[in-house]
Amino acid sequence: MRKWDRIRWMAVLLLALAALYRVGGVHAAGGPAESASGPYKVLAPIESGNLLLFPVVRESGKSPATTPFLTLDEGIRSGDVEVTEAGRVRGLVRPRGRVGVPPYRDGWNSDRQSGDYGGDQVNTLVLVNHSGKPLLLLAGEIVTGGKQDRVIAKDRIVPAGADPIDLGVFCIEPGRWTETSPVFGSSAKGTAHSFMVQPQVREKAMAARDQQQVWDSVRGSIAQLNAVAVPAIVGRAVQSDGDSGATTSYARTMESSAVSAKVDEAAAPVVQAREKVLAQLQAEHAVGVVLAVRGEIVWADIFANTDLLTRYWTKLVRSYAAESLTTRGARDVPTVAGAQRFLNEPTRGSESSEGDVGVYLYRDLRSDNTETFILESQLPDTGYNVHISKMKLRQTEWHAKLHPVYRPDTFHPLLDKPAAYWTHIDQWQK
Repeated sequence: MRKWDRIRWMAVLLLALAALYRVGGVHAAGGPAESASGPYKVLAPIESGNLLLFPVVRESGKSPATTPFLTLDEGIRSGDVEVTEAGRVRGLVRPRGRVGVPPYRDGWNSDRQSGDYGGDQVNTLVLVNHSGKPLLLLAGEIVTGGKQDRVIAKDRIVPAGADPIDLGVFCIEPGRWTETSPVFGSSAKGTAHSFMVQPQVREKAMAARDQQQVWDSVRGSIAQLNAVAVPAIVGRAVQSDGDSGATTSYARTMESSAVSAKVDEAAAPVVQAREKVLAQLQAEHAVGVVLAVRGEIVWADIFANTDLLTRYWTKLVRSYAAESLTTRGARDVPTVAGAQRFLNEPTRGSESSEGDVGVYLYRDLRSDNTETFILESQLPDTGYNVHISKMKLRQTEWHAKLHPVYRPDTFHPLLDKPAAYWTHIDQWQK
């Protein structure tokens, strides 16, 4: 009897150690190829200016035929999704329940609050899904309006008919804290001009998770986009059309006529032939892309099926195009084999996870060179990975050092830039 007791105790101990190993976070291997429902294969790239987009397919060819999800743009345009400042939460609460918004105060905003923790907050918005479908939110998507434009900090799923949720966000318009609208809209009024923040800003929101680093990245991206779009006037004259770089809003910069035209030019081979490209992706049963910018493989976005990829296609491509405008240098032409290696690179590092039981699980797998984020749906009749982002971890950009202490309540976009800033812009243009 004692012999069997010892065997049972040994079995329990081994199971416990295995569970601890998995949760604690050191993995011998792993990544999208092992974490998703089947390994992935990279195909020959689609070229668009300084962009190379390598379509990604499942080797098994098996993907969910349909998905039940509503996108943020679809929900906002239909009115089924509402986003507003935290201080207006009481007007959104459903009769059957309440939502609690945790307090948030940072160094510069605390003196602007009304004195209680129910006021508007920089890094918190409230979202309610009125639709009959689960809402899919992707890190990097922009909501404009309220007291500041914000970017969604992480992927998540909001169930149909759920109570209002505390939506974690980062500010991408540091120069404003006055309300332009009581509710928020999507980043663009039309699908053809929709966008999300470019990969270098997404990286700061998703991986660094630091508001200061997001501000630094936004500020540098705005400066570089304007330097490309309007080099003759950036930093030297203030125009009234929003094309001079006078705004601190990433969204307004992307929507300005000069920058938007440059983004469309960079993405023209893909965007102008959108239907042809989408037909190709559908014929290949593509579920994602690996992105190379100016010869460097930097990112991958993979979805549950081809339908989700095509619904986000324009939004993703325009963000990739913006990245190509703010990235310098040229490297060797990436190969299919190189893109495959990036996708299959194991995550010998840490793992963390969070989520909502029965709704979704969000996993973060980090190694020395890459970081992978996996959103898994746990809703009934799903149980698959909805979206995977994989990024190459890069060094802090030059602009992060120009404003080591940044106070958005006092920062002036033109007057407060040091001489080194404009000297760097001049050199960068050359």
